[in-house]
Amino acid sequence: MTEDERFMKQALDQAHRAAEMGEVPVGAVIVAGGRTIARAHNLCERLHDFTAHAEMQAFTAASEYLGGKFLDQCTLYVTLEPCPMCAGAAFWTRIGRVVYGAKDEKRGGLDFSGKRDEGLLHPRTELIGGVLESECADLLTTFFARRRKS
Repeated sequence: MTEDERFMKQALDQAHRAAEMGEVPVGAVIVAGGRTIARAHNLCERLHDFTAHAEMQAFTAASEYLGGKFLDQCTLYVTLEPCPMCAGAAFWTRIGRVVYGAKDEKRGGLDFSGKRDEGLLHPRTELIGGVLESECADLLTTFFARRRKS
């Protein structure tokens, strides 16, 4: 198992927690120096806040942990491709790397082909997509299939 897969599994654990709470199952972790410094999942329903995405919660927790707003030495692991709002927030944090699992064809803010819009992520941010993609996508597909049935 690669380091990216190991940390994505932590993000998947967070996504499972979100699903258990009735939240859209997206999880995120932020890693610095090989150590997880922030864990988060979607809290939009619980907080009645459409901006309470996993990434936003993780950025806040990591910045608080580090005592600063820049996360240039960190990696964000997130189970779903960040939306434009979260990609914009990632820009402002200057995060070093963004690693995501499943592609979000409808609302994704990044281009998996590698030709991303430089305006969405900081020019120095490395982007990697498709890590544990099927596991991340399956969790979302299952969640929404159950939601449609009820």
